[in-house]
Amino acid sequence: MKPIINIKKLSVSFETDSQKTTVVKAISFDINENEIVGIVGESGSGKSITSLALMGLLPHNALVEGEILFENVSLHKKSNQAWRKIRGHQIAMIFQEPMSSLNPSLSCGFQVKEMILQHQNISDAAAKKCVIELFEQVKLPRVSSLYNQYPHQISGGQKQRVMIAMAIANQPKLLIADEPTTALDVTVQQRIIDLLKELQAQNGMSILFISHDLTLISEIAQRVLVMKDGEIVEQGTVNEVFKHPKHPYTKALINSKPKLNERLKILPTVQNFLKNDFLPEVITKENRQKKQEQLYAQTPLLSIKNLKKYYKIDKGWFQPHDIVKAVDDIDLNIYEGETVGLVGESGCGKTTLGRTILNLEKPTAGELFYKGIDITTLKDSDWKVLRKEIQLIFQDPYASLNPRITIGKAILEPMKVHQIHKSDKERKLAVVELLKKVGLNETHYSRYPHEFSGGQRQRIGIARAIALHPKLIICDESVSALDVSVQAQVLNLLNQLKDEFQFTYLFISHDLAVVKYMSDQMVVMHQGKIVEKGEADGIYEDPQNEYTKKLINSIPKGI
Repeated sequence: MKPIINIKKLSVSFETDSQKTTVVKAISFDINENEIVGIVGESGSGKSITSLALMGLLPHNALVEGEILFENVSLHKKSNQAWRKIRGHQIAMIFQEPMSSLNPSLSCGFQVKEMILQHQNISDAAAKKCVIELFEQVKLPRVSSLYNQYPHQISGGQKQRVMIAMAIANQPKLLIADEPTTALDVTVQQRIIDLLKELQAQNGMSILFISHDLTLISEIAQRVLVMKDGEIVEQGTVNEVFKHPKHPYTKALINSKPKLNERLKILPTVQNFLKNDFLPEVITKENRQKKQEQLYAQTPLLSIKNLKKYYKIDKGWFQPHDIVKAVDDIDLNIYEGETVGLVGESGCGKTTLGRTILNLEKPTAGELFYKGIDITTLKDSDWKVLRKEIQLIFQDPYASLNPRITIGKAILEPMKVHQIHKSDKERKLAVVELLKKVGLNETHYSRYPHEFSGGQRQRIGIARAIALHPKLIICDESVSALDVSVQAQVLNLLNQLKDEFQFTYLFISHDLAVVKYMSDQMVVMHQGKIVEKGEADGIYEDPQNEYTKKLINSIPKGI
């Protein structure tokens, strides 16, 4: 096979006033014509920096050594003008987060049309026709109306399809997909994977697919490169790497994801495997049943009865409005000390249910009994007291933290509002203890959110949530964007804190493997309704609802 791009001893370093840090270290690999190659590794392994080097998008303080040959032409030290002709035309990229990659002030259709007009000498009308055809090709719904919609008006999966349409608009020879399915639910993820494979077969382009999920890589790639600390530690066909991994790090990555066929008390991390210090402790079915019998003998901590949350969507002057039934007649009991896993596709109503429980959304109808009191009837002054008892861990901890406030103050502030401890001195000591509890240390108190990794910021979010000693914690997609090893650390931490403080969790996620691992009771939502609920392992082993079966069948299984 003929290579379309050759990377020879590529190194990328960043220089500051005091030091030089090398983040990609003399890596070499090829991508052949009409081939899909995967790069896998944890956050910080150098995957994304490699992709940015191939796109000529590295910042000015980056020092690039080695050689990148695209169709036997060196890309090293090309001018910005030369790169503009290549980027988006011959080499294109799908970025990890479409919401931050799309311009919120421009319609989706206009943004794709702009990319076409930049590289093709055609009329505005012809470019618009191309966009409509591209939207149909990537299987977007209602393409004519979606052309004029803005990014915030469409779902995450639809935004990702718009990004794919933009990337393939000029029929690139090489498409770089950097974590294109992170934080998407399993069914949308599977559709994106199928779509990329279909487009690759139709257009004959090569794809570099970057992910932290080795199982997902196996669904799409023919060959895989495993990166760690800026180096390629193993490479080969997907079959070779999956069935006969040679490097300890590859073996650790494969084994770090929650298994669907067993329930471990503590999840292994990559470091556990590398140090060879992990002894798996399986939670038996008998132990799970015994725990649930104890839980369900109590009065529910939270009882949800006939809960509804409807939204009116205005269609314009003199037009009848549409009704969106985000939460539609939900009945659910949550018992003290249990973890209820809430799973379903994007738009099924999971987050709206969580926000309604927190009184961030007012219910259209129904009742919410917390400790026997209907909290839907409470005044705002009563809710101030109740906020101590019901807390939220957000999906994106960086967006939920004030970038201008140190994390110590961010945790201390709610403690002060609710008058926990007698003085700020006592509160600061308590915050330091909380930081230690979640795996951070005293020196982190005075640092700002941007100085932490994604996993560390999620730990800060957890510390802030537990600072008020709540009874019920709603975890809304709190590990969805973390790589497998950091995800395992955070899940272990949540379980450890639950045992220590007797927390109750409503654990919202689109990842069935994670929900199954965490949950005593699993609840499946679809189009605002609960379509199935019951013991988590039982639902996975013998799903009764067709939608649940569809979710389970969409989970990447590996080879």
